[in-house]
Amino acid sequence: MNHTHKKHLIHIVKPRFNRRKFLQISGISSIGGLLSGCGTPALEDLVGKLSEPLNQKVEELIFQPQKLVPEFAASEIQPAALIINSFRGIPIIDVDKFRLIIDGEVNNPLSLSMAEIQNLPLTSMIIRHVCVEGWAAIVQWGGIRLRDLIALAQPQENVKYAYFKSADGYYESWDLASATHPQTLLAYQKNGEKLPVENGAPLRLSSPIKLGYKQSKWVTRITLTSQLSAFKGYWEDQGYEWFAGL
Repeated sequence: MNHTHKKHLIHIVKPRFNRRKFLQISGISSIGGLLSGCGTPALEDLVGKLSEPLNQKVEELIFQPQKLVPEFAASEIQPAALIINSFRGIPIIDVDKFRLIIDGEVNNPLSLSMAEIQNLPLTSMIIRHVCVEGWAAIVQWGGIRLRDLIALAQPQENVKYAYFKSADGYYESWDLASATHPQTLLAYQKNGEKLPVENGAPLRLSSPIKLGYKQSKWVTRITLTSQLSAFKGYWEDQGYEWFAGL
């Protein structure tokens, strides 16, 4: 997610909360809003589990891996609504020397320049980016489907997770089904223009099936693995387990 104000938020929000508080934190006023806001299919079963950590087991109950999330029209884009937050400030990246590394349990490890990535088919989508801090923005993202890059790396059969490392030291993990969802992108465009560095250039994760803090900016390495290590994600590893899986 966008990171700057999260620590303050986490200190004041208890990890056990009811349906109304969850919807308030998410900036959503109804289950219908949860469907269109977070982009993650919602079931009433989720409500009964909100007093538990929102971990991967809960996600497995509500997430349909290849179900497409409805997108928005170009006229609905909200250019000023995407708040710029950072984890440790904005890193300095030399795009000419930049390489995206895809490694781990793969048969064809990759080291790709931005030129090589931009030569792959471009996918564009207009989705609502939802932050756990309580704000949202409709944004157009353009880039390469992550599943296409993963396919090029030829993951081994037992791969279940993707780890993302960022140039600012941030890190996150996703289950493979989420990483290969058709609307999960490594984006290098925002609202039809070159992605600004403050929004994660040269590459950032963008997807309607995850909250903002899972959508790492300045991605430099993707490691595919069969085992989820002790390091699940920056905020999860601080002990805030109720973020996990979103």
